[in-house]
Amino acid sequence: MKFLLATATAALMALSIGSAFSADLAPLNSDTEKDRIDWSQVEAKFGAFPKLPDGTKAGAVSKTLTNEYWRSLGEGYKAFGEKAGVPVVYQAAQSEGDQLGQLTIAEGLITQGYSVLLVSPQTDANLQPIMEQAKAANVPVVNVNDAVIPQAEHYVGNVQRDNGVRVAKWFIKNRPNGGKVAIVEGQAGVYAAVQRTDGFKSTITQAGKFEVVASVPGNWDRQTSYDAATNILQQHPDRLLCQQ
Repeated sequence: MKFLLATATAALMALSIGSAFSADLAPLNSDTEKDRIDWSQVEAKFGAFPKLPDGTKAGAVSKTLTNEYWRSLGEGYKAFGEKAGVPVVYQAAQSEGDQLGQLTIAEGLITQGYSVLLVSPQTDANLQPIMEQAKAANVPVVNVNDAVIPQAEHYVGNVQRDNGVRVAKWFIKNRPNGGKVAIVEGQAGVYAAVQRTDGFKSTITQAGKFEVVASVPGNWDRQTSYDAATNILQQHPDRLLCQQ
């Protein structure tokens, strides 16, 4: 919950810090951004959270509410919003594959006059159309985990590659004899999925005792991931499985 509250803090902080022009920024790579800062250092660097102008309201767009993580994120937004006196509207697409539905929600929040927009994109591309709309309306957009909009001026989230590295280290520690491993990835081509998979593969391979025999997209979908895992187990019943 600390991370979720910190996410809301950093997102609303964008209102007081101001918005840069994306045309002046290189495409965002959240894992290698040189000026990134740990959430625990935000207050030390920027000072206490300021009182925001009356009428400030935040709109948030998530991937889906069928996933517990995204539900918890919404709870974090609303908890901090109540503390800061900022109402937060939290909406989500019907599923993690509903890219058009998510775009429609985001566009609607811009036209409804929200002061800041917090978005967790389905893919790196599906919410790109809102960036110019938001700039024209003077609405800061904060990219919150885990797909990355290249034009994003503000980002809050994990170092995605480290997530995969940590999972690989768990396998190395808890399966010291090694073995064969298969990976059910996230959405094909999405930044977070690519980084996590790469971090896992490189770390597990360097251990020297594991063989990655399959790596297939699960598209953040439970049924797709289940079917992929079932197929792998049928083909290779001696497999260890890693869900990215």
